Amino acid sequence: MPLRRVVASLSAVVLASMALSACSGAGGGGTSSDGDTVNVLMVNNPQMLDIQKLTADNFTKETGIKVNYTVLPENDVRDKISQEFSSQAGQYDVATISNFEVPSYAKNQWLAPLDDYVSKDSAFKQDDVLGSMTKSLTAEDGKLYAEPFYGESSFLMYRKDVFEAKGLKMPEKPTWQQVADLAAKVDNAQPGMRGICLRGLPGWGEVFAPLTTVVNTFGGTWFEKDWTPKVNAPEFQQATEFYVNLVKSHGESGAPQAGFTECLNNMQQSKTAMWYDATSAAGSLEADDSPVKGKLAYVEAPVVKTKSSGWLYTWAWAIQKASKRQDNAWKFISWASSQKYEELVGTKLGWAKVPSGKRQSLYDNPKYQEAASAFYKVTDAAITNADPENPGLQPRPAPGIQFVGIPEFTDLGTQVSQEVSAAIAGRQTVKEALDKGQALAQKTADKYK
Repeated sequence: MPLRRVVASLSAVVLASMALSACSGAGGGGTSSDGDTVNVLMVNNPQMLDIQKLTADNFTKETGIKVNYTVLPENDVRDKISQEFSSQAGQYDVATISNFEVPSYAKNQWLAPLDDYVSKDSAFKQDDVLGSMTKSLTAEDGKLYAEPFYGESSFLMYRKDVFEAKGLKMPEKPTWQQVADLAAKVDNAQPGMRGICLRGLPGWGEVFAPLTTVVNTFGGTWFEKDWTPKVNAPEFQQATEFYVNLVKSHGESGAPQAGFTECLNNMQQSKTAMWYDATSAAGSLEADDSPVKGKLAYVEAPVVKTKSSGWLYTWAWAIQKASKRQDNAWKFISWASSQKYEELVGTKLGWAKVPSGKRQSLYDNPKYQEAASAFYKVTDAAITNADPENPGLQPRPAPGIQFVGIPEFTDLGTQVSQEVSAAIAGRQTVKEALDKGQALAQKTADKYK
C-alpha cells in the first residue's frame, strides 16, 4: 500500500470540536495581530505545565515575545487541533501534535515546513535530536514538519519497596502473565493499593495506546497487510480479554475513566503498585516533590510472543501553515525544543523533570544520568528498540505501534475504545465489544482495498 494512500485526506474524519474549558498560562489563545506574540495550543501533560511556569521569565524576557497558552486534556486537545488545522483558521500559531498526525497533516498542507528555519538556526543543533524522532516527524516529501518537546516509549513501573516487603522479584524482561501473577500478589499490599493501573479511558490515544501494544505482543493486529480487519480475531480477543480481566481484577477504581493523568496520580499517591504506560511518566514520579521519589523501579514493556512491545511517540511542536507569525512561532519552538531549555528545567525544576527522549546530549549529561539513574537507560533502550514498521508478528499495511498510521484511526480507534471501556465497566462482554469493532474496522478497510 503506497504511503500516499495511508496519509490520505483527513477532512472526512475530522472530529467535532470539544468544549474549550482551557487553562491558560499567559492568557488564552487569541487572534491578536501583535507581532510580539505567539499563540500555543497544547496538551495538559506535566511537561507542558512546566513550560508555562518558565516562559515569561525566560523566553519572553529574552525575546520580548509573549506566549498565549491554551491547555486542554488529551482527547479534547486532539479534537481542537484537528478542527483548527483542518480549517486553517490561523487562531493558533503552534500546537502540540504527534508523529501520528505529521504525515497526514503535511500531506494536506496544514503545516509549515521547518527545514529553512533549522538550516539558519545553528544553535538549535538538529543533529543532536535522536534520529528516530527526526524520522518520525519527517513527511513523505522529505521535509521536517515538527520538533519534539519530548519523546517516549512505554515500560512497566513498579514499587520496588512493596515488592521487597512481599519478597517478590520483578524480571528485567517480564511477560504479561508474570505481570498478572505479580499484580495479584501485591494487590492490597498497602491500604487502598491496587495491583496495577492500566488505562481504561475511551480514546484512540488513551486506552488503546497501551492495549494495542498488548494486542501486538499477543500476536494480534488491527489489519493484515491486505487490509483484512482482525479486530475480533482470536489473538486480538485474547489480548483484550487479558487486559480487561487484569484491570477488573487488580486494577484501579474507576478504571473506565482512568487515563494517563489518573494513573499518574494513583502512582504518586501510592494507590497502585504497578503501572504500564509512557516512559515520560518517570520524570514526574522521580521529581523532587514526588511522594514516591526513589521508591520505584522500571523494566521493559511486558511481552508474550514478540521480543519487545514498547511504543514510539512524541509530543512535538508544529506551526500551522495559516499562521501569520511563523517567525515568532519558530523562535518559540527553537527555545522549547532546545538543549538550552532542557538545562533550564534541570536547573530550575530538577533534572528528573527534563522533557527527555529527544536529544542525545541529555543522555550524555552526568547531571541527568544521576537524577534519572532509575529509568534513563531503560527509556533510552525502549525508544531505540521501538520499530513502528514491524511491531508485531505479521506485516502491516501502515506504520505504527500503538496506533495504525492512517487518518481514519482517530475515529475508528475512539469508537472501538468506547466499546472496550464499556466491557471494562461490565456493560458488555469483550466479544461483543470486538464484534462491533470488527464491523467498524471493515468500513475503514473497504476504503483501502
